[in-house]
Amino acid sequence: MYAEERQQEIVRLARANGRVDVASLADTLNVTAETIRRDLTSLERSGVLRRVHGGAIPVERIGFEPALETRDAVLIDEKERIAKAALAEVPEEGAIILDAGTTTARLAQALPVDRELTVVVNSPVIATILGTRANINVLLIGGRLRGRTLATVDDWALRPLADMYVDVAFIGTNGMSVERGLTTPDLAEAAVKRAMINAARRTVLLADHTKIGNDYLARFGTLADLDLLVTDAGLDDELVADVEATGLRVVRA
Repeated sequence: MYAEERQQEIVRLARANGRVDVASLADTLNVTAETIRRDLTSLERSGVLRRVHGGAIPVERIGFEPALETRDAVLIDEKERIAKAALAEVPEEGAIILDAGTTTARLAQALPVDRELTVVVNSPVIATILGTRANINVLLIGGRLRGRTLATVDDWALRPLADMYVDVAFIGTNGMSVERGLTTPDLAEAAVKRAMINAARRTVLLADHTKIGNDYLARFGTLADLDLLVTDAGLDDELVADVEATGLRVVRA
């Protein structure tokens, strides 16, 4: 069975059963688990499936933009490694922005206890993580709360960001490509992310490998707006070379 035929069968099984897992697919299709993982990554990049822990589900089950709890269950180890690598970009003291997202939330959990930081967030979830920390001053940006991502957006979020200037903004994204830049499905979230980039001296993108090479509806920046991409070791060498050719430094955790 050729790769294209195998991937078509994976999609058929996912739509018929609501979910596929790596081990069962490897047995059914008589290939290695690593081959199945590569197939699932390819299908996710094509926008047909979404990876979840141990397997994948069809996009029809979760809509165009997965909910926060769904995304939080995907690529857990990779997000933990990205967060730990991003700690090297946190200043000894000063102010940072943490964008709403599951990877930025892991960075919030990993922030050192011995640094005096002001942390600007547009996520009540991240604000709750940091709120009791004695060494951290949390500024929660208000606005309309998007139920799907639990991020605050719209004018109430944009106004305070216009008057801020922080050391580093740690931004998340749904997609990033050399051709289209940084993209996300929602126009309101795109506007807030753009304002965060404008409010920072340096911008660090935290994005697992499945985000690279994907494009979504609303563009909020270009690769030239970034100082660093922190991703995971699953990003293949060809994509790394394409990104680095633009002048953007890439760290694979």
